[in-house]
Amino acid sequence: MKQSIVHIALVVRDYDEAIAFYTEKLHFTIVEDTYQPEQDKRWVVVSPPGSNGTTLLLAKASKPEQQPFIGNQAGGRVFLFLNTDDFWRDYNEMVSKGINFVRVPKEESYGIVAVFEDLYGNLWDLLQFNANHPLYERSM
Repeated sequence: MKQSIVHIALVVRDYDEAIAFYTEKLHFTIVEDTYQPEQDKRWVVVSPPGSNGTTLLLAKASKPEQQPFIGNQAGGRVFLFLNTDDFWRDYNEMVSKGINFVRVPKEESYGIVAVFEDLYGNLWDLLQFNANHPLYERSM
């Protein structure tokens, strides 16, 4: 049996502002942006550069009960983990583009990591695994 997680839904306030953040600040690629008239919504999927794994589905909050989850997908915990092949390249570029890091870079047993906020306040780890980490080969 082979299975995989294809998309992770991320609740956003506005499609276009979310697309701008992910494509301009994080260099994500738009995989799909399709209008679905029967539901009057868009199916917007983005992916990190060079990735062929799980993608983000940018899901616009369409009901009042969804609004509180914008920026609070994981109840204040780190929600998503962005692995990179060059931590300092990406960290420095993100800082130069105004991305807010709420925890400074730190060497850990598994690699180097820092925590940043997306445009809504969701927390992400930017990380680079050490070569001896079990996920290192899968992440490259």
